[in-house]
Amino acid sequence: MTGARRTAEELGRAFAGVPVKTSGRDEILDTVPGTAALVVATPGAEPVAEGGYGAVLLLDSWALLSRADLRAAEETMRRWLSAAALARPAKQGGRVVVVADGSLAPVQALLRWDPGWFASRELAERRELGFPPAARFVSLTGRTEAVNELLEVAQLPDVAEILGPVPAAEDQERMLVRVPRGRAAELARALHQAAGVRSAKRASLPVRVQVDPAELL
Repeated sequence: MTGARRTAEELGRAFAGVPVKTSGRDEILDTVPGTAALVVATPGAEPVAEGGYGAVLLLDSWALLSRADLRAAEETMRRWLSAAALARPAKQGGRVVVVADGSLAPVQALLRWDPGWFASRELAERRELGFPPAARFVSLTGRTEAVNELLEVAQLPDVAEILGPVPAAEDQERMLVRVPRGRAAELARALHQAAGVRSAKRASLPVRVQVDPAELL
């Protein structure tokens, strides 16, 4: 919200006499009147304007697209489309402006107003890389000895790939297990049974199991 407040202050100086409203963590506005005003909102906190906005300006695209998240691009696309839909129709003078590199796929999809094209492209790339939803991932996070113990007792599918380890918080590590989408249930059963074995042995060190985590590394 600090960035939004600073943006509101700068706009207030640039457009003296025009009311500036903010919507975000400190206070979320549901609606704003259709009178002339500038509305600065954080993603997901955009109020509905009576009669629609005359213009929607999408800023700080790099902050959304550069997140270390497998779904960063699709989440950016969702937020942009939701915000852009608050503008008036083009026939009524509504405009949507995005400040971003025009060659990026989410930007191209927004300019074309074609989320289907973006989804198809994103799915093709994930198939090529072996990422969800084309494949299924399970991350195992915990102390090294605990994760190794779980993997040792797990009867994993023969097609399972074990990737890692990668550092996690404090003295923990993460291992990733990948299988084709059609073998996901088999992987889930194997890990569930392995967790049961560790529980029966009264293992003291926990292992966090996540299916298709947003952050793979």
